[in-house]
Amino acid sequence: MNVSNRTKERTTVMDAPEVLAVPINEAARRLSLSPRTVATLIAKRELRSVKIGRRRLVPLKALQDFLRRDHNPISAPSANGK
Repeated sequence: MNVSNRTKERTTVMDAPEVLAVPINEAARRLSLSPRTVATLIAKRELRSVKIGRRRLVPLKALQDFLRRDHNPISAPSANGK
């Protein structure tokens, strides 16, 4: 590998910004949900988000935490009422 290739490689890696949060549309895409559902989850405080200026962003960590939580509905009581 010559010097110019190494410089180009290093520049590309350094210039690539690390994504820490995504807009609602991108969060919806990553969760395979509609943007409206993601907005509802945010409103119900089931999915963490931050507001920066006029933008609402969902931290990637919040997406991971949300997916790790148990989202199964509580099972219905049995026929004998217990």
